[in-house]
Amino acid sequence: MHVAGIIAEYDPFHAGHAWQIARLKEQGFDRIVVCMSSWAVQRGGVPILPPAVRARAALEAGADLVLALPAPYACQSAEGFAAAGVALLAGLGCVDTLAFGAETADREALLAAARLLQSGEYAAVLCRELEGGVPFAAARAAAAEQTRPGTGALLAGPNNNLGVEYCKAILAQRAALIPLPLPRKGAAHGQEGETEGFASASWIRRRIAMQGIGGARGLVPPSAFALYESAAAAGQLASVRAFDQALLSRLRAMPTEQLARIRGVNEGLQHRLAAAIRAAPTARALYDTAKTRRYAHARLRRLALDAALDYRSGALPALPPYLHLLAARRRALALLGEARLPVGTSLAKLMRQNAACAAVGRAECAAADFAALCRACPAPMGQALTGKPVLIEGAPLFGTNHPDS
Repeated sequence: MHVAGIIAEYDPFHAGHAWQIARLKEQGFDRIVVCMSSWAVQRGGVPILPPAVRARAALEAGADLVLALPAPYACQSAEGFAAAGVALLAGLGCVDTLAFGAETADREALLAAARLLQSGEYAAVLCRELEGGVPFAAARAAAAEQTRPGTGALLAGPNNNLGVEYCKAILAQRAALIPLPLPRKGAAHGQEGETEGFASASWIRRRIAMQGIGGARGLVPPSAFALYESAAAAGQLASVRAFDQALLSRLRAMPTEQLARIRGVNEGLQHRLAAAIRAAPTARALYDTAKTRRYAHARLRRLALDAALDYRSGALPALPPYLHLLAARRRALALLGEARLPVGTSLAKLMRQNAACAAVGRAECAAADFAALCRACPAPMGQALTGKPVLIEGAPLFGTNHPDS
């Protein structure tokens, strides 16, 4: 069986995502497994819709299994996000290909860039660049270009950049995954408007923020739009105002010494963050106030969310220790039998597997409870533990030999 994996956020699931799944079907893949951000997203926030809604949209577009990319890994830098996703897909034991969008759909070029970024020569140049106080992304691109001309331009594409991180993770973990870059369709990442009928997720989110869920009409598959309309009517859309209040209320209650223990906080950054937290009326104002040449918005957004969720340095395993199934088609459930990590639909049961699973499960619950406050209608606590998997072609999830049965 030929199984493709996708690492995604689907925030929201849109026409470009549907095209990617359809393209993989055309290329002969029998099953498509998605590893999807759950209660937090890589930009340092909460997804506009809960995981169950986004996972169902993926199933209705042709995906077969949707696994959770737990929040503490989803809201990391591109390197950490990619490493976690690769580990989960490899841990399923049946995925042979990792598909992703790229501005440069050239596997060998992306693999060559990945090998370069793992070399000692590049590391030495990167250290020199960082000593100048420039942001990491700029230092990385400059060091790559100096080490191998042309690589900096390759990394300038945001999808290329993430694709290279996927390739790095595959090489570092010796994962049995073949990278399959697919050309990105339509609008570039962050671009306003549509190109060839496709719009970026960030543009769709901005339209939803300005117009309500109607802003996504025509930019997402009809089946997804129907799900989004229903979710919005139930008050499940994320609210910027609610996010600001939830984030700032938690941060303002946090002493500076606690900020110092949050992962990624170093070089005295806790003092700058504490000063910004005391004065900022919104999350955006917090990021603007704390921003420096070295600390870009993206890093500050992730730091602030980590602090709100109390994600501390060294408290979690480097890679996710379990496979949490969010959604599935009946025909694809047999794929779970090859898993090399604990797998199930119940986060509570997964948390009882071992100490690492318990720690990540608690971090996931913290993100879910935080995200519940950030909706148009705040939701109850405990959704990470009480939520049911989305099933299509409904049959019993597992046979009698599975621990979740």
